[in-house]
Amino acid sequence: MQQSETAHDSMRIIRFPELHRRIGLSRTQIWRLEKEGEFPKSIPLGKNSKGWIEADVIAWLLERRKVA
Repeated sequence: MQQSETAHDSMRIIRFPELHRRIGLSRTQIWRLEKEGEFPKSIPLGKNSKGWIEADVIAWLLERRKVA
């Protein structure tokens, strides 16, 4: 894999349906965790849409795994 592909993969944006499948939290739970600084912040994608950087979500999951 080339370096540019690796950088591109780390910046992949996931939308809520995929995020929900991966972590199982509701929109409200995610919003509360974001507000408390305990979950990666979403980024705006348009007027009514947002997403999360996949690498940030994976890092959050790995950190939670260490705590458990």
